[in-house]
Amino acid sequence: MPLHQSEAIVLRAFNVGDQDKIVVFFSHDKGVVKGIAKGARKFSSRFGSSLEPMSLVKIFYYEKERKDLLTISNCDLLESFFEIQKDLKTTFTLSYFSELVEAFFPSRAKEELLYRLLLSVLRALKEGENLSFLTRYFEAWFLQINGLLPDFGKCKKCRKEIKASSWLSPKKDGVFCSDCAIQKKERIGTDIVSFLKWIKKNPPSLKGEISFSPAQLEAVRKNLQEIIVYHLEGEPKTLRYLKG
Repeated sequence: MPLHQSEAIVLRAFNVGDQDKIVVFFSHDKGVVKGIAKGARKFSSRFGSSLEPMSLVKIFYYEKERKDLLTISNCDLLESFFEIQKDLKTTFTLSYFSELVEAFFPSRAKEELLYRLLLSVLRALKEGENLSFLTRYFEAWFLQINGLLPDFGKCKKCRKEIKASSWLSPKKDGVFCSDCAIQKKERIGTDIVSFLKWIKKNPPSLKGEISFSPAQLEAVRKNLQEIIVYHLEGEPKTLRYLKG
């Protein structure tokens, strides 16, 4: 069997057997893949700390035909994000990102834009950027990449420009203005429109300058997570630890 290699981000890892680990990677060229790292739990393991969640690594692996599970031969650590995960809320947030990636993307579906998004957000966090802002940044671009982010600027029915508050459509695929909305259940404020316009022109690294208040980011959070939960058909397990 030929030895393959790929740059990847570790999404999660869990123990199997007495000495091994199953590792879920987000590969630059293969999307979400799973592999077994034999002997990874040994004290003198060749894998070292390279299998920690959210590590940027180069994996070397063997691939058997008709088998989904790769055999990981070795793993080189390219960049560690261990230090930022000493904060519990950051750890839960990164677990939330991992859960979204696994839930929305089928195995081995290459998605370079999402890979670059996740890596850029990780690096911005490492630089000390605001966690709440970066979480909203990731959620918004995540929905955009998946084709699930509605047009908040125009009414889905009459197509008039939204200049005040609007209401999210039942299928979360657009918004209705005050005149067209039948169910005024999930209100959409103007904050999210300003936020989306801003992130489409700016990278996640802000050098500490945030143009949105905590109240504005909270309003954006509610709107984006309503859409995520709807399309996921349930609340992500890790999201419950980020509330309150």
